[in-house]
Amino acid sequence: MDTIRFLLIGDIVAKPGRQAVEYILPKLKKELEIDVVIANAENLVGGKGVSEDRLIEMMNVGVDYFTSGNHVFSRPGWEDVLANSDNGIVRPMNYPESTSGFGWLTFEVKGNKITLANLQGVEGLTPSVDNPFKKIDQFLDSIKDLNSIILLDFHAEMTSEKRAMGFYIDGRIHVMWGSHTHVPTADLQTLPNGTFYVSDLGMVGNRDSVLGVKKEIIIQRFIDPQPRRFEWEYQGAKVFNAVLVEVKNDGSISTFARVDRIIP
Repeated sequence: MDTIRFLLIGDIVAKPGRQAVEYILPKLKKELEIDVVIANAENLVGGKGVSEDRLIEMMNVGVDYFTSGNHVFSRPGWEDVLANSDNGIVRPMNYPESTSGFGWLTFEVKGNKITLANLQGVEGLTPSVDNPFKKIDQFLDSIKDLNSIILLDFHAEMTSEKRAMGFYIDGRIHVMWGSHTHVPTADLQTLPNGTFYVSDLGMVGNRDSVLGVKKEIIIQRFIDPQPRRFEWEYQGAKVFNAVLVEVKNDGSISTFARVDRIIP
């Protein structure tokens, strides 16, 4: 039985993240025999937001499709970036229907239809969006005739919300991963009804930082909680967090593993 090997890359944070992807991804795709690469792009430009030229930069080194989250709307021009289907990027589907862009897209690999979807949690995140549990039901009902392998990036703050969503869609979605917290989790598993699940992929960016931001700024915010401008850390080693998931063409999970690298 044929299998499809997906490499799921955590939030790419600013220039250090892009540099890490450029350095490691072309070699990694060959080494792991990857069929499809998907990365979260909400922090791609300056730590918050996306641009068409940076998406193209990542596609040129091997990323095929992009998911996102609440920060994808942070940079002027996001409407045009998200509206262009050639950019291969999805935004959370539970934003208002009038929001530019697509909540999901479908493509084909090895004769199999693949549907990539994006959803945002509500706990601890702004702005307010439609209930993700009700929205995923509507989405799955709308695509039931596609007979595709379904992948979901659930962009959420709370691990409890991600876990609850995992069990809620278990057996109805083939692969679900969490994003947003920039911290890789070790809870990779196949849930009881067959869905692959991991709470968070992690990030690609500076290792000795706080989620990509200069550590001194965040430490000072906790000591003296005044508004401070975020500055992204550009010096030092970089971390590359990703997960490999192999899916059979009947939708069952063949194998999975963390793919974490440190780039000096």
